[in-house]
Amino acid sequence: MVNEITGKLPDERAQHILRTLVQQFIRDGQPVGSRTLSKASGLRLSPATIRNVMADLEDFGFIASPHTSAGRIPTPKGYRFFVDTLVKYSPLDDQALSDLQLQLTEQQQRDKRAVVETASAALSTLTSLAGLVTLPKQSHVTLRQIEFLPISDRRVLTILVTSESEVQNRILSMDREYSHEELQRAANYLNDNFAGKEIADIRRLVLEQLEKTQQTMNQLMIDTITFAQRALDTESHSGFVMKGETMLMNYDELADVQQLRKLFDAFSQQREILGLLDRSIAADGVQIFIGEESGYQMLDNCSVVTAPYKVGDDVVGVLGVIGPTRMAYERVIPIVDITAKLVGAALKS
Repeated sequence: MVNEITGKLPDERAQHILRTLVQQFIRDGQPVGSRTLSKASGLRLSPATIRNVMADLEDFGFIASPHTSAGRIPTPKGYRFFVDTLVKYSPLDDQALSDLQLQLTEQQQRDKRAVVETASAALSTLTSLAGLVTLPKQSHVTLRQIEFLPISDRRVLTILVTSESEVQNRILSMDREYSHEELQRAANYLNDNFAGKEIADIRRLVLEQLEKTQQTMNQLMIDTITFAQRALDTESHSGFVMKGETMLMNYDELADVQQLRKLFDAFSQQREILGLLDRSIAADGVQIFIGEESGYQMLDNCSVVTAPYKVGDDVVGVLGVIGPTRMAYERVIPIVDITAKLVGAALKS
């Protein structure tokens, strides 16, 4: 992080003052003045000297002065330098770590969704931010059995049993009514020909058979292809679980009604947030997006801290938190990191 004006990095004293300023602002949410920094920094420097250092930091673009105060606040560039260079992490204490591990372990006997929901709630509770966890990808899950049952209004209930003895119920909205016999024939065909194969591959295999038999394709094949494409579309059923969105209302910088509406709309639609999380799934460890770094306007005043989680050697999802740029990075980053490891361990077990 080089100053475009001088071509130099801030010296050790300036870095110490910047760290103190960021920590004070994260804690209090108020612009930090020279007298406060003089006392809090632990350096034997006069307020006048502190002001000179603050002027240098402002030249670097690391801090700025709000119009209503003589104090200074960190800029996104200042937060980035703080996170990359100055932050001193505070790991989760042993008791909190043990409690988190126990919560996730207790959900192992239920299903993946329970683990994900517990992790999302724990992230929010531990950080006082919004916690989110993507549902595990099913790239290596195989089909054991599938059944289709007609319900009403052109809807079909799909009962999907996977290799992990997990049962998923999905409701499909179809273009026409299907009889019980039609649904049974399609299910029998999928079970007889594709049981034991990976779900992610079955749709492709069905389409390959379509190409081979399209000249003589009967109604059974047409129905089977329709159901396979809809019922086994793992992408359309991916998403994330979010807990603690209302926590964001506690931060003045995010309390604007219009801004909150845009944020909550993005949370409910999921598309933009999932796009951001996808950028983290191949990352090595914790990723931090500060302000405009996310690439999404509704997150310009937010920071997003994410980490991928693994089952064995396979990355199957991402978790993290969303909050204001004024978040306690020294606590949040270790919490996100250890939660990712614990979620992976719980899902593996």
